[in-house]
Amino acid sequence: MGKLTVLALRAVLVALLTGSVGIQTVMVPLLAIDMEGLDPDVAHLRLPVLVIVVLGVATAQVVLVCVWRLVTMVRLGTVFSHAAFRYVHLVTGAFVAAAGLVFALGTVLAPGEAVAPGIVLLIGGVGVAVLGVALIVLVLRMLLAQAVARDVEASQLRAELSEVI
Repeated sequence: MGKLTVLALRAVLVALLTGSVGIQTVMVPLLAIDMEGLDPDVAHLRLPVLVIVVLGVATAQVVLVCVWRLVTMVRLGTVFSHAAFRYVHLVTGAFVAAAGLVFALGTVLAPGEAVAPGIVLLIGGVGVAVLGVALIVLVLRMLLAQAVARDVEASQLRAELSEVI
């Protein structure tokens, strides 16, 4: 990965992380204030929706920090090591948690007439898509495992070759 690519990716990660902190510190309190004026029929949705939003942003922050660490490992040439698995596992877990939060949001909004059934169905589709991203990360983890195994094998072969020579 070139230096310009790493710099661009880090700039995007910083922008996204800054935006996510802004959402948690500014937008969520504003959303809470806006939700105070809801009809009494849907007022019970206020706390669950706010908790789901805050936790959803937190899962995104975990992914951003882990990607930052993985980019650092790529830059240092240490990404094909067992240390990278920790971050890949965290990313996978964050996506699974995010999918669970999306499904929880759909479950919270489904009863009653507060939200149209089609919207709840769309939320379910988003949950399936997020779960699909988790599965993609899992496949990429398997590719990383193969690359680490090949790297270890190549190191062993180099050591054996140097002993022969």
